[in-house]
Amino acid sequence: MEGQGHLVIYGEPYNQNNLQLVEREDSGSDNSEDFPEGPSQNQNNTNDQRTKKCTRHTPQQIQELENFFKICAHPNETQRLEFGRKLGLDSKQVKFWFQNRRTQLKSQKERHENVVLKQEYDKIMHENFVLKDAMSNPYCQNCGAPNFLGEISIGQHNLRVENDHLKDELSRVCSAAEKLLGKPITDYVGPISVLTPNFNLDLSMGRGEMNGLMSPPPALPITMGRNIETGGPSNTTLTACSDYEKSVFMQAAMAAMNELLALAQTDSPLWCTSLHGDKEVLIHDEYMKKFAGSIGKIPCGFITDASRETGSVLISGLELVETMMVTSRWQDMFPCMISKAAFVELVSSGVGGTHDGELQLLNVEFIFPSPLVPFRQEKILRFCKQHLGGMWTVVDVSVDLIREPLFSGSSVKWRRLPSGCIIQDVGHGYSMVTWIEHVEYDENYIHQLYRSLLRSGKAFGSQKWLATLQRERDSAAVFMSAKTFPGDKTVGIVTPEGKKSVLKLMRRLSNNFCAGLCGSSACRWEKLQVGGFAADLCIMSRVGLNEPGEPSGVVLSASTSIWVPVPRRHLFDFLRDEKLRAEWDILANGGPLEVISRLFKSHDEVNCVSILCPQETSAKESNMLILQESWTDRTGSFIVYGPVDSTSIWSVLRGEDSDFVILLPSGFVISDAPMVGNLSSLATKNNTAVASALTVGFQIMVNNLPNANLTKESINTVNDLMSRTIQKIRVSLRI
Repeated sequence: MEGQGHLVIYGEPYNQNNLQLVEREDSGSDNSEDFPEGPSQNQNNTNDQRTKKCTRHTPQQIQELENFFKICAHPNETQRLEFGRKLGLDSKQVKFWFQNRRTQLKSQKERHENVVLKQEYDKIMHENFVLKDAMSNPYCQNCGAPNFLGEISIGQHNLRVENDHLKDELSRVCSAAEKLLGKPITDYVGPISVLTPNFNLDLSMGRGEMNGLMSPPPALPITMGRNIETGGPSNTTLTACSDYEKSVFMQAAMAAMNELLALAQTDSPLWCTSLHGDKEVLIHDEYMKKFAGSIGKIPCGFITDASRETGSVLISGLELVETMMVTSRWQDMFPCMISKAAFVELVSSGVGGTHDGELQLLNVEFIFPSPLVPFRQEKILRFCKQHLGGMWTVVDVSVDLIREPLFSGSSVKWRRLPSGCIIQDVGHGYSMVTWIEHVEYDENYIHQLYRSLLRSGKAFGSQKWLATLQRERDSAAVFMSAKTFPGDKTVGIVTPEGKKSVLKLMRRLSNNFCAGLCGSSACRWEKLQVGGFAADLCIMSRVGLNEPGEPSGVVLSASTSIWVPVPRRHLFDFLRDEKLRAEWDILANGGPLEVISRLFKSHDEVNCVSILCPQETSAKESNMLILQESWTDRTGSFIVYGPVDSTSIWSVLRGEDSDFVILLPSGFVISDAPMVGNLSSLATKNNTAVASALTVGFQIMVNNLPNANLTKESINTVNDLMSRTIQKIRVSLRI
């Protein structure tokens, strides 16, 4: 169909109320008539004809036409005349309506066939990738042990057959798409010839095969950049992936998975034990020998952070896979590490409704709770694969690694090399997890206080990921148990639903606190440039607009990180001690705090959620209580608290929704820090950390009017609170 016929098929969605304009019947119709050719006699006659054709049918007419169309899609002239008299239409109007209706059905049928062909193509493409994976990781069907291919030429022949079949399927899809779109498919996705497979297969596992598969040609239309200099979101829009982009992403994901499996081998020569024997470190020279073809040289100032950790986790293998592949659950499982995670696109779906073979494109913001460590905003590919024996692999790789394999380092300040976890279900609700993190980043953007922490893997490395996973799973199990604190005034009041509400509330409190420390984009913080304050003091503001759980007005956040010559555990115990709270906290009103309730999150009773009250007033008479969470593990310690209305917290304990509770968090983050002077020699001798990096953060409502202007007095108030708190802590610890 030509001319206006394209408007009917590819313009606005078909609507019978639209103008009924069709030039001629589709091919094969037995009711076609010859249209008059040549120009009209005069312009007025032409306008009159157009005016007569531009009519709209009433809903009753359309309904009658639809009913008759179901019975007879090709009415003859007699039927059209009779039906037209019944509806008040002439024969030509009825004819045009039926022509348009048949054209619409034909278009819908072509679209449906195109979708079916596309699904068939994706299925065959996935089977081809599975075949490649099987050739790269052969196993004996009898014993399950690794095997080696004896005749590579047979495998190559099979791949050629499969790829020829894929070419045929691709041609069918392109032909249907060209017929539907009315122009060559290459105008949309570029030349199809770039999909020619490389039959010189590299059967060794690792990123050596990424050299050819992960390097798209310069004309590849991938718009996934990001503004690294400012740490903000990308200025470019992320469009839907084309078929070619999806094939490139799948090749990259398969190669990343192979590299992760190679790094996870227990007897791999790529790893060695650190000098202190507390972790495994990657031997960079050995790694470059095996995978040098795809990453190039590391630019000056860049650091390779690679770590591997294995441990048992209280979660089944399938549940952990589900957690990793559902973005919201993954973010909740790792609080204070992921401030924002957005699902962008499903590049490839799993097999049989499972996550086996699923490939996702995600937009993630990784954080460390300190204003001296910038957050990392990345677009990553996440690939999930099931192996023999019930083993699962979930691997991430930065899109920057695909876009720029040789990595000039001109704009990218960090990128995620193949990283992830290998999950093996061991029964009884437990799974054995091997976590591997491999990141390259520019250390010039990291404050000197935290450089050693990032290198140790306790900030973004595998130790941090696995320790957080273990802590969260153990906490969930202990928290829902019946264990209570002696003298707990909430016994008989807290319900199981109430505990779930408390967990939800504390997760929101912790996430808001961490976002306020590092200026995460998840909470719309705006950094203020204020003169006259310490260089390491970060002051930000945001405006609340009556959102659930958020105060209405202007909120200020002040945070800083300092070096403290005190062991981390000693500093943690001091700050969480209710009897010593008055030495630094103005909310204590000069005296110790009374523990109204303590809900434990670990067997050693260190990790817990507490409800505190100034001792001068009873819990029932006080209008303000303090809700606090504290935890510690081998990577760091954390204390966050906030004043809360007593009526609200009692309703939460009874199981009511906690979304309405307004909280402004404050607190501390404590990490191991490098030692200096005499402390350095003492720490080396005892192999312990005797100094800490203490991050202090406060969020304060300075004006309850959203359109109010910030004043110098408000900023000075927050700064004075920060300074006095730090000074009181130093005096109490005698440092």
